[in-house]
Amino acid sequence: MSITAYSLIAGSYLLGSISSAIIFCRLAGLPDPRTQGSHNPGATNVLRIGGKLSALGVLLFDVLKGFLPVSIAIYLGLRPTEIGFIALATCLGHIFPIFFQFRGGKGVATAFGAIFPIGYTIAGLAFGSWLIIFLLFGYSSLSAVVTAIVVPFYVWWFAPEFTFPVALVCCLLVYRHHDNIQRLWRGQEDKLWQKSLLRHN
Repeated sequence: MSITAYSLIAGSYLLGSISSAIIFCRLAGLPDPRTQGSHNPGATNVLRIGGKLSALGVLLFDVLKGFLPVSIAIYLGLRPTEIGFIALATCLGHIFPIFFQFRGGKGVATAFGAIFPIGYTIAGLAFGSWLIIFLLFGYSSLSAVVTAIVVPFYVWWFAPEFTFPVALVCCLLVYRHHDNIQRLWRGQEDKLWQKSLLRHN
């Protein structure tokens, strides 16, 4: 692995460690997302606690965290394995941020941003899968888990050289949702739109 790749891996982890959910909530005067709602510092939870504009900002920032390092790596002509580790490092930074006591989010938006430069078709299929599951069932977590499971197959079909590294990232996402999977199994997971309705009633 090249020095450039190692440098980008380290930089990607540090970039991923910038928790936009915590920062945007502080700027907007909202509660710490680690102590409210689902206790997850991510765009979905920021939306739950009432910050629509903040949630949009978090979403865009988290996508950008994944998009930039991978785009730079592709531009520099790094190997697929190196690019995969860069994407993984960004997601690890988001999930275990060194700047915020290693208490981070689930990594879905960041992973999507990392996959986007690999192929627009893959990114479109990933977003479409997430949206269909969400519209059918209303669970953001279920949408994320199902999408993480099917994305490696999309990658295998359209960009097979990236299948293994993308599969590693997707496995990390599924693992990060293990609590949500247990709540879904027990029927205890909250639907996002139910939360929104309850908050406005």
